[in-house]
Amino acid sequence: MARREIAQIHSSGQTPILVGGTGLYLRTLLDGIAPVPAIDPEVRARVRDAPVEQNRAELAKLDAGAAGRLNAGDTARINRALEVVLSTGRMLGEWQKQRSGGIGDSVELRPLILLPPRKWLYARCDERFAHMIDEGAVSEVEALLGRRLNPNLPVMRAIGVRELSRYVLGETSLDEAIAAGQQATRRYAKRQYTWFAHQPPADWPRFQEALGIDRLGEALVLLKPKV
Repeated sequence: MARREIAQIHSSGQTPILVGGTGLYLRTLLDGIAPVPAIDPEVRARVRDAPVEQNRAELAKLDAGAAGRLNAGDTARINRALEVVLSTGRMLGEWQKQRSGGIGDSVELRPLILLPPRKWLYARCDERFAHMIDEGAVSEVEALLGRRLNPNLPVMRAIGVRELSRYVLGETSLDEAIAAGQQATRRYAKRQYTWFAHQPPADWPRFQEALGIDRLGEALVLLKPKV
């Protein structure tokens, strides 16, 4: 979808600007992605319904290398590695040695990494979560809980859902839930900040001043077609 939108913008003579805090999406767009086939829906459902401890134990038997590299509590990556090997018969690491679909070799990049001061950044994180509360985050979590969704679904593991769920269920006060949600946001921002500080190419400029916009630590990438 991103490739199509970028091509349409280029065809109109304009320059697309990618703004993202999720570095792996940018890396995938530029460098391509492992051509893993679609996962068998039955395999995916079984893996996602099982406890992470059980999945990690099964992964250790089928792909010991992946099980050893992944954090024991990293549900998403453990599930992904297991469902890939169960559905395709090949380990995820084998698939990841191949890349396809990237546009990095057909565009001219003008990247900029935003790495504002940490104190400023964490204050913005706290403000952001408080604003989410003002905009109805508690009601959203109440609606999610009312649907009795699988707790392993990504939406149920989103930042703030677990913390506000405890308040909705009467297990903590709203102030405590807000403080916990703000802390979770800061921790995520710290991981994101670290990724952008070290993972993109060293020649991508890093901008480290305080900003007048609400960004956690991300990349701006201008893409021009190569001629």
